[in-house]
Amino acid sequence: MKILDFLQKEQIPFHNLSLYKEAFTHASYANESHHMKKDYERLEFMGDAVLQLYVSEFIFKLFPDVPEGTLTTLRSKLVREESLARFSKELGLGELLYLGVGEEKSGGRDRESVLANIFESFIGALYLDCGKEEVIKILEETIYQHVNDLDYDDITDYKTTLQELIQADQRRTVTYELLETSGPSNAPEFTVAVMMDDMRLGIGKGTSKKRAEQQAAKDALNKMATNK
Repeated sequence: MKILDFLQKEQIPFHNLSLYKEAFTHASYANESHHMKKDYERLEFMGDAVLQLYVSEFIFKLFPDVPEGTLTTLRSKLVREESLARFSKELGLGELLYLGVGEEKSGGRDRESVLANIFESFIGALYLDCGKEEVIKILEETIYQHVNDLDYDDITDYKTTLQELIQADQRRTVTYELLETSGPSNAPEFTVAVMMDDMRLGIGKGTSKKRAEQQAAKDALNKMATNK
């Protein structure tokens, strides 16, 4: 059994194997199965709370002089969907999924949202079955390993900085306009402009609209600094 092999490989002293089966059961499989009625959503809820706590605790101790706002943004980056999907792939969790036929055919095993969900549900199951110590071991193998190689440029909230600067000076609001979406559907690139009334302040590109908006705000801030 793949789940049992995985738990043994990770040297997890599990007690309740059925809990891990639930953690890797997609709703599509539960709906089609006669013997598996629960899916991973409840454990995903638990895992999300566990991650919020232990990731917060780790970065709080690691960065003693960093302000609350930056810690919050850093935590968000570490536990966002893209990051959790990456950690899920590193552990090979996608191979453990129980999927319905349609979900399997549509590529659910490699879908970022699903991979992120099962990372959380696995952490939830691990916490309930083995407690904090085993959770920390997995986090040290995944999330904690990547704290220092984050793109800190992406952590900076340029949108908030730009909005506060504009409002302080002119009491206006900036808006973001999607200019273009290019690339394949599984790896799109978005081009966004940040606007103040009819004036284009900056342009940015990114693999998501949010990233493109942040880059557009950064471009606007750089231009404003240059023109001072």
